[in-house]
Amino acid sequence: MAEPARESNKTDVKKALDSYQARRGEFRVLDIPDLRYLMVDGHGDPNTAPDFTAAVETLYPVAYAVKFVSKEQLRHDYVVPPLEGLWWASDMDAFTSARDKSRWDWTLLLLVPSWVPAELVDATVEHVRTTKRPARIDDLRVATLREGTCVQTLHVGAFDDEGPVLERLHHEVLPARGLRPAGTHHEIYLSDVRRVAPERQRTILRQPVTPA
Repeated sequence: MAEPARESNKTDVKKALDSYQARRGEFRVLDIPDLRYLMVDGHGDPNTAPDFTAAVETLYPVAYAVKFVSKEQLRHDYVVPPLEGLWWASDMDAFTSARDKSRWDWTLLLLVPSWVPAELVDATVEHVRTTKRPARIDDLRVATLREGTCVQTLHVGAFDDEGPVLERLHHEVLPARGLRPAGTHHEIYLSDVRRVAPERQRTILRQPVTPA
């Protein structure tokens, strides 16, 4: 994967990578390159499951530590990428229609920039493990996500209002294009939920696909 262009000496993947571009109401087909992430898995309602909060509180210290190492040792600063999530359930209606969050499985993700060597990432994870010891550090892994061809769109609004967009994607857009789901539903949270009102939150909704 080519190194993203820099802006003001600090890379922002939301601006530099095409896979982080989406428009509301537009369902775009694109090929996603293999990307490396910090990952933590879990199950249950993200609003109430303690593991969800612990996963977030584990990912960010590592992500900021990797950013610091990149800036200090590699002389390449960047904006910590947005939080992302893979979501699924044994019955996907629990996700797209019923929205029964207690039945959801998930993997939270934070992108690792391509220019940071694997050994440097591993050493940074170990440093955080021994110095800060976040709750789920033993569950954190670094892995490559391979999604290939995907369809994605931008949802503006509360997370609980995603249902109709997902229904349209799965039952109208994909069949009309001769496609079917072939992987795990993926969300990219472009907005800081601590600062942005729910009705203004911007979330990329992505679905890996294959010919029907």
